[in-house]
Amino acid sequence: IGDPKMASFRCRRDPCGFICLVLTYFSVFYADYVVIQYVLIPAYSGSVWCTLHASIFNVILLLLLACHSKAVFSDPGMVPLPETAIDFSDLRSQTSRMTDRGCEGWTVCSRCETYRPPRAHHCRVCQRCIRRMDHHCPWINNCVGELNQKYFIQFLFYTGMASLYSMALVVSAWVWRIRSEREGDGEKEGEETPSKHLIVAHYIILLVESILFGVFVLVIFYDQLVSIITDETPIEQMRNRLMMDRNSGGQPVHPPHTRKPKIALLREVFGRGSVLCWLFPLHSSPPSAGGISYSAVPDYDV
Repeated sequence: IGDPKMASFRCRRDPCGFICLVLTYFSVFYADYVVIQYVLIPAYSGSVWCTLHASIFNVILLLLLACHSKAVFSDPGMVPLPETAIDFSDLRSQTSRMTDRGCEGWTVCSRCETYRPPRAHHCRVCQRCIRRMDHHCPWINNCVGELNQKYFIQFLFYTGMASLYSMALVVSAWVWRIRSEREGDGEKEGEETPSKHLIVAHYIILLVESILFGVFVLVIFYDQLVSIITDETPIEQMRNRLMMDRNSGGQPVHPPHTRKPKIALLREVFGRGSVLCWLFPLHSSPPSAGGISYSAVPDYDV
């Protein structure tokens, strides 16, 4: 788990991220309240289906919150700063020597004033370089990078599941309510009108929330999977697109790291364990430990 001070710093630096965090937790607890109070209890009261649906839905929400918390507080892959200050003018003069000494891919960050490993990029919100940075996501108020992309994708997955499940429950309860009213099994006449309006209002709000969040996470989930199996982050895709536009021949740019098998690329994110373990927010080592261990400076002779 990352440093709570860094999370507090990000909240001050990015108020939108803090608002998104509050909105996320409010939406989750509101959905749970409506599903239990206005969907399951009226429609399935006294039935085993009430307990079953409530248990499944709350397990999904617990996994959603666990993955979200891991994505928020985990280190996304911050490049360590050197213990001693490095002369910034020396950094610029040594960049050409890095390639000559076999450190191709290492670059210099003018903001951090230090070396950064291949595929690392600087985040203006976190004010640090992040290894294999995908993007800074306000919904987790953190960067999505090499070390927490797994938790972010799991959060998207369970948010989509919760959205679909809540929509199915609301529709089934709505159908049950219409059928009960036709058969004359509704509430007492004096209590029916205000209760019905309140329930319908909650149904509509939950449906709109589920559709919006469901479509939103579906699009991002797809983009994340494409980014993994193509081994290109959105930042790299944009950079390669610009390079392709500048290329007079119009040939696409394919970096050398795109030739790995798709399953190997997925295991780099989700770990080497069973595919079932990919569904849980558990720490897992990537296929090659050396692939994520970077020092603050490249290994070359000065």
